[in-house]
Amino acid sequence: MDTDPRAGLAERIAGEITLSDDPGATLRKWRTDFDVSQTDLAKELGVSSSVISDYESGRRESPGIDLVSRIVHALLEIDQRRGGDHIRQYARVLSAGFESDVVLDLREYPTTVPLSTVYDTIDATEVVSGERDRVSGHTIVDSIQAISRLSSDEFYRLYGQSTNRVLGFTNVTRGESPLVALRVVNPKPNAVLLHGIEESDLWEHAPTLAQRDGFSLAVTDLDLDVMLDRLRELP
Repeated sequence: MDTDPRAGLAERIAGEITLSDDPGATLRKWRTDFDVSQTDLAKELGVSSSVISDYESGRRESPGIDLVSRIVHALLEIDQRRGGDHIRQYARVLSAGFESDVVLDLREYPTTVPLSTVYDTIDATEVVSGERDRVSGHTIVDSIQAISRLSSDEFYRLYGQSTNRVLGFTNVTRGESPLVALRVVNPKPNAVLLHGIEESDLWEHAPTLAQRDGFSLAVTDLDLDVMLDRLRELP
C-alpha cells in the first residue's frame, strides 16, 4: 500500500464506488463501515442529509468523480478527527496485502492478553481448550472469501506478525471448511473463533481436529459489527 495510508485508502474507496454497478449501495457500505451517519456526512459536505439518502437509495443519479472524491475525503476527515481508528484498521489490512472484504480486521495488541479476556469480550463459548492461553492479536476473515480466494501462502499471512492470535471466521455454517483448511496450514494459530453459530451447530469433527492440532476452539453468535467493535476496544 502507499506510504500514506490515508491517501491509499481514499484512492481505493473512490475507485470502488466509481466502478460499482450500484454506487449508492457501495457508498452506503463505506459510510456505515466508518460509523458515519448520513447527517454527519451531509454536514461535512455542506449539503442536506436528504442528498446523501437520495444518492444511497438510487433516487438521485450516481455521483460524479468530483463528488465521490469529496465524499471519500469527508469520511476520512471525520474519522481522523475521531482518532483515526478506521483508517488505521484498513491500513493494517491492506498493507498486509488483502482486500477488506476478505480480512475484516487485523490487529496486533501492545501486550499479550488472556484468551479468556478476548472470549468474554465477545460472548464466545470455548468448546476446546488449547495449549496456549494468551494471545497478542486477532485476525477476522470472511470464511467464504478467504477459503475460495487465498492460496496457502496467503492464508499463512493472515497471522499478521505472529501466530499467537485468535483467527476468526465469519460466514460459518458448521465450521467444517475453516477447520479442514487449517489442517494444511502450519504453524497453527493459538485460537480459532467461529462466528455466527452456537456450540450445538458445530461440525461434529471440529473439536477433535482442534484437539489434535492443539488450538483453542470457540464459537459466538454475537452481532458481527458489535463483535468487531468490541475486539477493537481490547488493549
